Amino acid sequence: MNLAFNASRMIGSKVLIIGDIMLDQYQKGLVERISPEAPVPIVKITDQVFKIGGAGNVAQNVATLGGCPTLVSICGQDLYGDNLQDLCGTLGVESHLIRSASRETTLKTRIMAQHQQMLRVDRETNRPLDAGEFSSLLETVECRLDGFDTIILSDYGKGVISEEFLRWLRERKKPNQKIILDPKTCNFPHYDDFYCMTPNKKEASEGAEMPITTRAEILEAGKRIIEQRRLQSLVITLGAEGMAVFLPGQGVFHLPTTAKKVFDVTGAGDTVIAVIALGLSSGLDLLSSCILANCAAGLVVGQVGAVGITQEELTETLASWPSAQQEKWCSLPPMGRMTT
Repeated sequence: MNLAFNASRMIGSKVLIIGDIMLDQYQKGLVERISPEAPVPIVKITDQVFKIGGAGNVAQNVATLGGCPTLVSICGQDLYGDNLQDLCGTLGVESHLIRSASRETTLKTRIMAQHQQMLRVDRETNRPLDAGEFSSLLETVECRLDGFDTIILSDYGKGVISEEFLRWLRERKKPNQKIILDPKTCNFPHYDDFYCMTPNKKEASEGAEMPITTRAEILEAGKRIIEQRRLQSLVITLGAEGMAVFLPGQGVFHLPTTAKKVFDVTGAGDTVIAVIALGLSSGLDLLSSCILANCAAGLVVGQVGAVGITQEELTETLASWPSAQQEKWCSLPPMGRMTT
């Protein structure tokens, strides 16, 4: 398997991303003394950076890897919404942002000093979409849906991905479309009949309603999620342990982490789902796509904040690999024959 060649195949591949977009604000500074008002450090801000987050970071990863992302989301009619629109343009992301007068743009402000996060402050609206917003969402997705074979649902629990939207999408999608979902625990009962889900270990534990610490528990939780949600496949990201890929009818495969250092895990899940979708869109199978995604995640956790891995970075890293590292943990019967 030529991994670098597989990565280069992703160039030009189209992916539709639907989900919750957010703006990440990084205020960087120095700590020189403790506040006389309370036992907390005083951070003297020296720099400020805005980055795109949530579903926007998924789209950013698709773009930096050479793909063609189309993003549908919702944000406020405010300055931060303008910032998101500008960032999409700068990144080369085709964006269709529904601007709401009644919602504020999700803003996550991180106070950084000496390469450490001192504090995070969130401003957000996470209520369900109102009737007008929901109608605009369906209209925006409807006229673009047929142009894509691979679709990402990036659920951060801010209102875009809902039970009603998922029901509509299941009825509207074409049989050959692959829908990959990055879940939020609050919506787990509604994630039925899709191609793939990519929970992390905590989300998988909550979704399966069982603890996950051992290999046996990972396998049991994965089988339970596939059976209950009627999924065609499942990828559980395991942090420092890599990822487990569940392919009914083939088996469960473990991909060990490739990270040389872990500096910041922000956005790693976004990178994983972006690369998986690009791989599928370019004609790769799911396991091959996950091998590329595992490598890309290993690169992103070595950087600060939600960043997009470039095609050059990924292919250069893959070119130095002697072969794909994977271990088959066990066989997995076809969906419908599993018992939990």
